Amino acid sequence: MNGFFRWLFATVIITFGVILVLENIGLMELNMKSAWSYIYPSFFAVFGLKSMLSRMRNRGGSWAWGSFFFIFGSLLLLDRFDIITFSFNDVFKLWPLLIVYVGFMFIGKSGRPKVYIETGDGDTEKDGHNSSFFSVGSHEYNKLNWKVQPTTMKSLAGDFYYDFSKAYIPEKEIPFYISTLAGDVHILIPENLEFQINASVKAGEIDIVGQSVDGINRSLSFITPNYDSATRKLDITLKVKAGSIRVDYV
Repeated sequence: MNGFFRWLFATVIITFGVILVLENIGLMELNMKSAWSYIYPSFFAVFGLKSMLSRMRNRGGSWAWGSFFFIFGSLLLLDRFDIITFSFNDVFKLWPLLIVYVGFMFIGKSGRPKVYIETGDGDTEKDGHNSSFFSVGSHEYNKLNWKVQPTTMKSLAGDFYYDFSKAYIPEKEIPFYISTLAGDVHILIPENLEFQINASVKAGEIDIVGQSVDGINRSLSFITPNYDSATRKLDITLKVKAGSIRVDYV
């Protein structure tokens, strides 16, 4: 069973179980018509949530489509529970979301200084320094032999995924700075690479090679034993307002 049909089947089973519970406690009467009216909105909501989570985990997915289906399904479910009035035909009322998505796209493009040259990754580069300012969207570096350079990334919203086990890393100390208002940062580091990290979140969690903290205004620092004497090393600073930071050995 592939991933799509597995999620579809799981959504139907979960929703059907919830409907049975609601019937047993007297909140609704079970029949096939009423059951289906709860099942298909749940499918939209779960499918949208799955798409957003996949985007967060760098496994495909889409923020735009994911959020659209999640919002659409949630509104249908709120109608079913008589909290608001919203029918399937009211999907056209969600057209302003297109303006929101386009607005985020323009924000992501307008903040980049004109003196920089666009690279294939959607970031900017000048004098061997990768930069991205006030962008919206994901940054993924996991191709074989991608070159590590001094980096400054500032994002309004989006995820960052770096796999240094697949990278070409020069024999020098390389500064890495990532800051985002909302998003997740996930970094994979080979065990033979020396590095130091200063990470902080305003609200969220931090996990650095097994050491973790979570909550409000949390920070965590880590340095490998041979960092000072190493010639090839990373100096990483991570700042997230709302989201998570995760660093794993590979």
